[in-house]
Parts: sequence; C-alpha cells; structure tokens
Amino acid sequence: MPEGFLERTKERGMVVKSWAPQVAVLSHESVAGFVTHCGWNSVLEAVVAGVPMVAWPLYAEQHLNKTILVESMKMAIPLEQGEEDGFVSAAELEKRVRELMESDRGRELRELSWKMREMALAAWGNLGTSTTALAKLVEVWK
Repeated sequence: MPEGFLERTKERGMVVKSWAPQVAVLSHESVAGFVTHCGWNSVLEAVVAGVPMVAWPLYAEQHLNKTILVESMKMAIPLEQGEEDGFVSAAELEKRVRELMESDRGRELRELSWKMREMALAAWGNLGTSTTALAKLVEVWK
C-alpha cells in the first residue's frame, strides 16, 4: 500500500490484508457491484449473490468468462485495456465503476443480476435443474 493510504482511507472503507470471506462480502446488502478478474468461482459467487460486475480479466479462461458475462449474460461492464501495454488506467476503472453505480445501464445490470440470482437459487432447490441433473449423474455412475 502507498505510504499513508490506510490512514487516509480508514473512514471510507476497509482493507483486508489477507484472505477475505468473498461469499459473505458479496452477499452483504450494501454491496452493489463487484470488480472481478472473472475467475469462474468469483463469477458464480457474484451470480448467486445477485451482484453485477465490472469485468477485469487477467489471463487464461478469464477473458472467455468476461465475454460470456458481458455479451451473453449481460451481467458485467467490461474494462478497456490500453492497446499498447494492455494496462487499465485509473480513469477507465473509475469510469466503469461510476457507470455501474450511477447510470441507467448500471441499474439495469443490478436488476438483471437479481433475477439471475433468483434463477440460480431455484436451480439449487429440491426440484431445481442443478439438483435434478446431479441426481441423474449419480444414477448414471451407480
């Protein structure tokens, strides 16, 4: 952390220096958005929590996950990387977070994310599609 950062920001947020309980954080009622590297576990946790995302993939399958989130599921806003160096500027990150938090598009993403949450929870229910598919798989393996 930059010198003095923790002192300057102590009234505006919290810094976790090690592991954080991401599911608990994403499930908190005050969380309205999530800047994510688009790893599949993080994506699933955000979907189940009903939290829209700002997609910042770093490597491997994360770029594919970002494409699915942005184009197919419509649950994320992509960050634009610099063409020459591939970096994301602070101004770009601020622009996209503000878009998620303050724009009509951001409101629409939050509404859709909540609907996706409801669908995910229904899939895990007793008669849900995920539960049923897992039961069928177990039967095949028997």
